[in-house]
Amino acid sequence: MTTSGSRDFNLDVGEIIEEAYERCGLEVRTGYDARTARRSLNLMFADWANRGLNLWTVTQGTITLTAGQAQQTLTSDVVDVLEIVLRRDNTDFTIQRISRGEYLTIPNKTTQGRPSQFYFDRQIDPVINLWSVPENSTDQLIYYYVRRIEDADALVNTTDMPFRFYPCMVAGLAYYLSMKRAPERAQLLKVVYEEEFQRAADEDEGRTPLKLQPSIQYLRV
Repeated sequence: MTTSGSRDFNLDVGEIIEEAYERCGLEVRTGYDARTARRSLNLMFADWANRGLNLWTVTQGTITLTAGQAQQTLTSDVVDVLEIVLRRDNTDFTIQRISRGEYLTIPNKTTQGRPSQFYFDRQIDPVINLWSVPENSTDQLIYYYVRRIEDADALVNTTDMPFRFYPCMVAGLAYYLSMKRAPERAQLLKVVYEEEFQRAADEDEGRTPLKLQPSIQYLRV
């Protein structure tokens, strides 16, 4: 049996919009139809960031620290910071994430030393607050962050995601469009979307083996 031998199936933004409209029983007839669908697609991407469906966007960043500077400003495309280590003399030290309340209650935020904790402040331009305050200008922060999904803009462009998320993306856009254009189909399309979303979310989880770390306890007689 002869097969295609190709593995390059892809959908551009225009094709995604067309498929979503067809699931609503509609056609793309005007420029506004495409524009409103593209807007809905970008709103859905923002919702995915809130729901944590973007593991493929995890990226590594590096910051060289400056002595006496606790705040490190990140770019606006950073959605969340997952892990940070401090690299000193080719040795990595884990930095623990703490909450806003925990950071607030640190008595002396100006104490200098090797940073061991960080508070991630989610501003428009997010900020990492370090404690202790860096004591030299040679240490580096190595961090993994979730970046924002790129916008769906030109219809001929492809989207910023792996092909295995196409079913979820098309189903979601169809549901979003149905709320505006085909409300009689909205409930059915919502069910399909939530099923596809759950499958995508399950697949998006990091697969790491179970690690059992022994705990040494001392017996008191």
